[in-house]
Amino acid sequence: MWKIVLPGIAMIGVTYAFARYSFGLFLPEISSALNLSESQSGLIGSVAYAAYTIALVTAAIFIHKMSARHVVLYLGASAFIGMLGMAASQGFYTLAISAFVAGLGSGWISPAFSQVVAQSLESQERDRGNTWINTGTSVGVVASGPVALAFAEQWRWGYVLFAILAFLTLWWNARAIERTKEKPKEAGEAQFKLGMLGQVRFMILAAIGIGFSSSIYWTFSRSYLTEAQDFSTGGSMVFWIIMGAAGIIGRIAGTIIQRLGLGWSYRLGVLVATASLVTLTIQHPAAIYLSAVLFGISFIFMTGLFIVWGTRHFPDIPSVGVSLSFFSLGIGQSIGSVAAGVLIDGLSYPIAFLSFAAIGLLFVFIKTNAQPVATQSNAAQPGKSV
Repeated sequence: MWKIVLPGIAMIGVTYAFARYSFGLFLPEISSALNLSESQSGLIGSVAYAAYTIALVTAAIFIHKMSARHVVLYLGASAFIGMLGMAASQGFYTLAISAFVAGLGSGWISPAFSQVVAQSLESQERDRGNTWINTGTSVGVVASGPVALAFAEQWRWGYVLFAILAFLTLWWNARAIERTKEKPKEAGEAQFKLGMLGQVRFMILAAIGIGFSSSIYWTFSRSYLTEAQDFSTGGSMVFWIIMGAAGIIGRIAGTIIQRLGLGWSYRLGVLVATASLVTLTIQHPAAIYLSAVLFGISFIFMTGLFIVWGTRHFPDIPSVGVSLSFFSLGIGQSIGSVAAGVLIDGLSYPIAFLSFAAIGLLFVFIKTNAQPVATQSNAAQPGKSV
């Protein structure tokens, strides 16, 4: 199992923590160097999320046409090229284009690796393998903190180092994932129909809500601490590392779902995520670090929950279920990042974070239906509600 899981964790870390979320980590230094406004920063964050959602739309098609292994290698290359472009950016437009290229990998990785896991691991190992691989975001966030601290004023060199790590991770995955011939009947897009969206509408709405409310944290939390709460560079980096380390605890999503059920697990995750946004506005170091712990745990927990939710809807074609849930998450994040930048520019950081918390809390009432969707392969045997 670990032959697949470890390089998977590394690639998730590269595509999410390095190529996508590290923009928020380096944002104070990037904004200063390139003279970006909060609205421009939010737009660049939105561009990365837009790339993520576009990649998710094409993921199932590429997996079928080129195999999951090839998609993993291409997404590693996009992260490598995009981060080199960010390192060399001289202004808003070049940075936005580079962020778009870097963000593509995060959209392809989860559907591709869910397919790799399905092909490479025994059925009893797949849930554990998927939840472990999903912790790659937290592992990458923890790793990115010391890098950003070491290159606090030289953020370009930080991205160069991230690009080198992306190349090494690409090489590792190329060696670890075996070449396999996938049968056409296993391809997600051959069985998925647009009419099925109505059957997974609650999952889609929930993912959009979580994506929207979490976007402000990933993009602006460190800027908020350094600009509005007078945190030092070192203190804000410690905050970021704590957030990543706490996220590793989020891998217990599978266990919690088994014990509490999908519905109660989802509501618990929403409440903890909302609490993290509110707690961040309290001007006390203990509250701020508590916020990092709550957000780290809840975000990784919720992404793990959406993987489970999506695969329960599409047990025969897991890459489609994961693609739909993460696509919806990306839509919410893309809209939220722009809205957060505008709200911060027009009002203030605390009001923006509290507003996002209030909006996120509304999604706690979403119904959690996880009945298998009737695809071509399971239409003859309707699944039971889970």
